[in-house]
Amino acid sequence: MSTQKGKLLLAALLASAVATPAMAAAGDTYVRVRGILVAPNEKSGGVLPALPDEQVKVDNAVVPEVDVTHMVTDNIGFELIAATSKHSVSGVTGTTGSIGKLASTWVLPPTLTAQYHFMPEAKVRPYLGAGLNYTLFYSEKASSAFEAAAGNTNVHLKSSFGWAAQAGVDIDLNSKMFLNLDIKYIDIRTTARLTTEDLGTQRVKVDLNPIVVGVGVGFRL
Repeated sequence: MSTQKGKLLLAALLASAVATPAMAAAGDTYVRVRGILVAPNEKSGGVLPALPDEQVKVDNAVVPEVDVTHMVTDNIGFELIAATSKHSVSGVTGTTGSIGKLASTWVLPPTLTAQYHFMPEAKVRPYLGAGLNYTLFYSEKASSAFEAAAGNTNVHLKSSFGWAAQAGVDIDLNSKMFLNLDIKYIDIRTTARLTTEDLGTQRVKVDLNPIVVGVGVGFRL
């Protein structure tokens, strides 16, 4: 009899130790902390008017990101992301290609998406999202190599409104904490204006359209 009671007690302890799903439920708020790779999928026009046949490229960046998701139903939530990344702009061919790095800029693209969570009560919860972003460029700066070729230069990138799409999955680690994998496509288009001492004002249109891949952890508040 005592052996049977011991088995029942052990079973009860094991059951209590098993984490319940964090699940997605109406009214819940989640905070995720991710490391993200921002990989521009850029398309550039010419540098006008001086170099119409030359294009520019934009490098990748790896940065931290924080987002907050609020669930309005068990399946539907709204996510706001906050991250900023620094990117270099370089020439590809010809005169700008020989210069290399032309300028750098910081990018701040707050993005709001509406998400649909397919299995809110499961331990593995995939979701899809779509929404809008506003992208602000700041601390733009011409490179020393470009200023050596064109004289003192002021750089300005036009802010951008665009759409965003995402897919991701939350995987429970315990009742409050989960692993998150996420990928986004963000529509970002800008015009860079370079006001130079020797060449006058030059403009180049660039579609950045980055793919943003994130891995991190989330917490249920």
